[in-house]
Amino acid sequence: MAGKSRITIKGVKEGLVFLMDDQCSFEELLEELSAKLDKHEQQFTGPIIHVFVKLGSRQLGEEDKDKLRSVLRRQGNLLVQSIDSDPLPPDPEEGAGTKLHTMTGIVRSGQTVELQGHLLLLGDVNPGGTLRCTGDIYVLGALRGTAHAGAEGDENAIIAASLMKPMQLRIAEVISRPPDEWASSDPWMEYAFLREGSMAIDKIGSLSRLRKEVMQFKGV
Repeated sequence: MAGKSRITIKGVKEGLVFLMDDQCSFEELLEELSAKLDKHEQQFTGPIIHVFVKLGSRQLGEEDKDKLRSVLRRQGNLLVQSIDSDPLPPDPEEGAGTKLHTMTGIVRSGQTVELQGHLLLLGDVNPGGTLRCTGDIYVLGALRGTAHAGAEGDENAIIAASLMKPMQLRIAEVISRPPDEWASSDPWMEYAFLREGSMAIDKIGSLSRLRKEVMQFKGV
């Protein structure tokens, strides 16, 4: 087969490591693997040989992994032990702020909960209690203390509560104290967000229009 080999075979104490090129198509990889096994058939005879397949950055589903195993099984003494890919690099769109923390209980006066990511609190925040997160804050209970969402500057963060009666709301660097901008006596769950640099409040049902992915991700 012309050109650079797409498969490198290395012997290790445990058996053989098949290093697969991750730039060519999967079909080309299977074709070369089959050809290589046929060409070196005599070298792959004898007792059972454990095989470890390294795919590099290529990610394969189970169906394609089975195709690889099927080609390797043609040599009756090759036993596939593993088919591994390199870990996926972190998604730049998904920082620490995408992690959802779930807590239960009451945040009492003098207590501060500070987290990297989003927070879902199943409980109340009493006056004098504080929540501070780099992402969103969801309180399935009464928010009567202080909540600071988007603490590292995320102006898209929101603060939601079943009962919105806080001492102070803050999103990124914008601070709102009741009842200046957000006060509401409505009996349904509400959320605070920034609209043109000012604090605004709306019913939680409207959140899907603001950021659909939030509702899908949180299940709120």
